Amino acid sequence: MEPITVDVTVKADIDAVWAAWVTPEDIEHWNAASDDWHTPRAEVDLREGGEFLFRMEAKDGSYGFDFRGMYQKIIPLRLIEYNMEDGRHVRIEFVPAADGVKVTETFDPEETNPVPMQKKGWQSILNNFAKYVESR
Repeated sequence: MEPITVDVTVKADIDAVWAAWVTPEDIEHWNAASDDWHTPRAEVDLREGGEFLFRMEAKDGSYGFDFRGMYQKIIPLRLIEYNMEDGRHVRIEFVPAADGVKVTETFDPEETNPVPMQKKGWQSILNNFAKYVESR
């Protein structure tokens, strides 16, 4: 399957955008695709070969899972690449733009859910990220 790409422009400077993306306390605030989900715990070891873990749960406690992976490439303020636990690859680019920072995520789809559903979920998380950063 072809990789999926989602993006958003965040109306903030690159330092604020990068910090909110890589700081566990910030991730816990924005990493959810809908209001009935949340991330009660985030761990980040931001270095090539370092690992991350985001515990994602339904707020009603009905379901949860660990989203984890290992960082493959990091260029501060510009690029993060990682492999998820299941081997799928993700690339996140941070590009300064006239009105803020364009954040583009490209990821390998999984085989369980339809591509449009995956794209919608990842886009929703990215939109939450932008809303969180812009509200600070």
